[in-house]
Amino acid sequence: MRNSPCYATLLDMWMRAVCWVAVLGVAPLWGAPAPSPSDWVPARWQWNDAKSLELLADNPINCLLLKNYSAELVSAAAARGLVTLAVVTPGSDALAVTRKALAAKLTGVVLEGDFPADIAAAIREAAGSAPVIELTSRSHMKLGSGAAIIGTYQGVWPGVVVQQAGHAKSGPTGSVWIDTNTGFIRAVRAWGDTPLWLANEPPAHTVITSQRYLQVIADAQASGARWVISLDSDLAAKLAKRDADAIRDWQRIGQLTAHFERHPEWRHMNEYGKLALVQDPAKGGLLSGGILDMIAVKHTPVRPIPREHLTAQSLQGATMAVNVDAEALTPEQKEILRNFTRGGGMLMTGPPGWKDPTPKGEKITLDPPELERLNDIWKDVNSMVGRRNLGVRLFNVSSMLSNVLVSADGKSEVVHLVNYSDYPVENVTLHYLGDYKHATLITPEGVEKVLEVYRADEGWGVDVDKVSVCATIRLEL
Repeated sequence: MRNSPCYATLLDMWMRAVCWVAVLGVAPLWGAPAPSPSDWVPARWQWNDAKSLELLADNPINCLLLKNYSAELVSAAAARGLVTLAVVTPGSDALAVTRKALAAKLTGVVLEGDFPADIAAAIREAAGSAPVIELTSRSHMKLGSGAAIIGTYQGVWPGVVVQQAGHAKSGPTGSVWIDTNTGFIRAVRAWGDTPLWLANEPPAHTVITSQRYLQVIADAQASGARWVISLDSDLAAKLAKRDADAIRDWQRIGQLTAHFERHPEWRHMNEYGKLALVQDPAKGGLLSGGILDMIAVKHTPVRPIPREHLTAQSLQGATMAVNVDAEALTPEQKEILRNFTRGGGMLMTGPPGWKDPTPKGEKITLDPPELERLNDIWKDVNSMVGRRNLGVRLFNVSSMLSNVLVSADGKSEVVHLVNYSDYPVENVTLHYLGDYKHATLITPEGVEKVLEVYRADEGWGVDVDKVSVCATIRLEL
């Protein structure tokens, strides 16, 4: 049989097929393998036709949040190895919507909003092994729950705040006021490495330029979260028509997202900071525009420590600490801070009677009276920090924010720079501590440029010619 002409013909055909699969990289008929939840790059998908998936060519998005979907779209997405999640909102039919989505072979569901506990439990039971992602209000986020992904639909839209007269608004710090989610993200991320999604949508009745889309992506990614990409109706309609300008803007969105997805190690690096901020993330840490954002605006590296995680080890390496809500600490936690000062550390506590504000409902920023009271704390923090270099100092960066991360072994640091203005920032200077003799500028365009390192006050310095929306400086021994 083996030597028969029929067998030889069949064997030849099989070998040719194997060769073509190897050459062309053809995926198996049942579709490409889906990524794990930690690697999901999410976007709200506003189209329900399979042809729309052509927009994902050369784009890192691999997880689609769907309010409407067709069998054609779900099948085509599965063939591409894409994750599909049905968006379920609170209501009497939430369980029925979930069952319909799972019957339609979507990967799982997203619960967007605050669900009654019994309804959420019934949905999780109906889902079985299918993933159920919860995007709640900030005050209902399950910090430290061990969920595969945590997230919220609440967020500020990042950017420099411009007053009616056309001038940039100043905040309590005296610097240009920047609306940002970074303080909130860093407070939540201090609980651990659980992937965090921000699913705030573009503000209504507002013209969203491509620059503003890039800013909201960089604002989240520089602090270790992912923004759930969401397009305004105008850009979505133009993309459906394959408008050239819209395609260009879409490609820029993909390029910037890919900049961070190429470096998953950044999300697992530790917050650098000789200044530690002890705060309860379930209170002021969940608000934007608080003390953590005020410190960040001054480009002072700061390490947030959840009150529940306060230990002598968590303070290791810090020389200063701010205890926002002293009355919230247990006697054991207060003793940890006393030992910190006995060891030479500087400690500042909030004023007597100060209560860290708690987010409620749709509130995610401070009220004017709360901001005024927080200003008193800020003055003391600013006085304590002074002009010290607590790891990194930046110059010519009034419209920018930064985040400094360090590897677990201390052999490398990265400094993320995000520009919130509508024009490039030129001649940025960075002075840093440590013995890092090698510096590389990494840009969203895929450029990696070696920077000249020179001696500076208290350490070393590098210069960056220009930052458009964001850039990353990698420092190595």
